[in-house]
This record gives sequence, structure tokens and C-alpha cells, in this order.
Amino acid sequence: MTANNTGPVLWNVDARGVATVTLNRPEVNNAYNGELIDGVLRALDALGSHKGLRAVLLKGNGRHFQAGADLKWIDSVRKSAPDENLRVSRATADAVQRLNFAAVPTIALVQGGCFGGGTGIVAACDVVIAADNALFSIAEVRWGLHAAIIIPQLADAIGVRQLRRYALTGERFGAEEAFRIGLAHKVVPLAELEAEGARMIEHVLANGPGAVSETKAWILRSAWSDLDEKAFTALVESHSAKRQSAEATEGLASFAEKRAGNWTPKG
Repeated sequence: MTANNTGPVLWNVDARGVATVTLNRPEVNNAYNGELIDGVLRALDALGSHKGLRAVLLKGNGRHFQAGADLKWIDSVRKSAPDENLRVSRATADAVQRLNFAAVPTIALVQGGCFGGGTGIVAACDVVIAADNALFSIAEVRWGLHAAIIIPQLADAIGVRQLRRYALTGERFGAEEAFRIGLAHKVVPLAELEAEGARMIEHVLANGPGAVSETKAWILRSAWSDLDEKAFTALVESHSAKRQSAEATEGLASFAEKRAGNWTPKG
């Protein structure tokens, strides 16, 4: 199988060995839920067994790249049994970390919103090209949640100093700021996003595939995200426990009711 043309995650591989993976929930700005996470994992399974794979181009259908978690779905997960809640956190963490450690170069094309888990997805990619209309936010704290499972990848991408600001404030920032702090490698006009991605692919294809794969592996051995199983499990458990906390219950209620959380000062 060299393509999947239906569902929340589309993918295909061209004659050069370049895969295009497209997040395909444009009606909700590609917000992730269980089906999208499973679709990413299935795509990575299929591409991992594809002989001759040289690169992966990651995109989002519609106006926005990826708007973080589908908070209605997150609220339903919050109410599930602890084992199911933990399974969801592990699947989400696995999807990001498997993208991070993909054996071939990964290139993300970002337009519009890239929030919450979306920032972790792009931080897990080797090259990030942002359109000039891109807008970013590590937004979990706003809803009484935390971003534990993407913090290692974000620390690799933007460094602890910038992460201490943006993961604690939840503030939004544009493409130029993403470039300044290292989350995006290049900013281009929206109309040039696809062409710039194609140019980056040409750079990758000009290099020895074995050398590229080995170089990436050595780079990642010195990364924050190079976690052993104990550390990875601790992140997953913390992430899932926070989702079922009283603070998260209030945060998700504030989202549903379109109001500020009860921790926001009045007046």
C-alpha cells in the first residue's frame, strides 16, 4: 500500500520516495482526537515499512495546520476510566515521539493556527517552514492542563529559556517570533509555502540517505527528547493524571461555557 486517501490522516508516497502526510479534519481546524492520533500512528507504521522512503512532508488541510486537541474530546476522555485516560496519553505521546525519531527527514508546512499539541508536532519535525499567517501557542495551561508529553521536543526546538515563557503564559505568537526562537526555520508568504517545501525536499534528496539517517540519529542522542522508558512513562502518567484533575475539570468547563476559568482575577 503506497497511499491512504480517506480518513483523518491522508498519506501517499511518490516515485522519489517522498511521503506527504496530511492532517485531514479541516472542519475543526485539524484538532486532534483519538481517530486522528490513530491515523498518525497507522501512517507512521505504513511509512516505516516502505522501502526507499527518503523524506516526509507534513501538512494540514484547510486554513489551519493543527489547532491542538479537540477539547470536547479531551473532556470525554477526562470522564473515562483511568486506564483509558492513560492509554490516550500514551498514544498521543507515542505519535509525537515516533515522528520525532523517524529515520528520514521530516518537513512541516505550517499555515494558520498551530496550537497546543500542534506545537509539539512541529517541534518533532526536522525542518519547519511557516507561512507568514502562522500563529502559535503552547496553550494547555489555559485550560488547566499541561503539555508534559511535548515538552521534551519543544525544549529541543526552542530551548528551556523560551519554553519557560511560552508554556507558562500560553500567549500566542506569530511566525516571525516562531522564527526568532527557533520553532520555525523559515517564514515565507502563504502563497509560497508549498514551493518552499518542494525546495527543501530537493535539498534532502541531494544527500546520501544513509548518511542523513545516521546523522539524525546521532543528533537525537544528545536531545532532551531522547528519553528512556522510565522517563517517558513518567511524562505520560503525569499528563493523564492532570487531565482528570479538578483544575482541568474547571478549565474544560470554562472552554465549553465560553468564560474565564475560576482562577482568573475578577474586575
